[in-house]
Amino acid sequence: MTKTIAQRELRNDNARVIDEVVSGQTFLVTRNGVPVAELRPVQRPRRAFVPKVGLQALAAAGPHLDAARFRSDLDRTIDQGM
Repeated sequence: MTKTIAQRELRNDNARVIDEVVSGQTFLVTRNGVPVAELRPVQRPRRAFVPKVGLQALAAAGPHLDAARFRSDLDRTIDQGM
């Protein structure tokens, strides 16, 4: 939910407002009652690199796949002659 605050409140209570933004709150800042800015948390980019240890942990927690059965299922499903 977006809270509306006056520019004066942002100036006077900057630390509190920033703490609320860090916790996920979005603010619409007004000057003389007219919206002029939006203050919101920065969207952190998704991590593109997954460490080897993390990948190994995910694989160990997942279901076991039988390679021969998987290949057989693929051959049955996909026409390899194309």
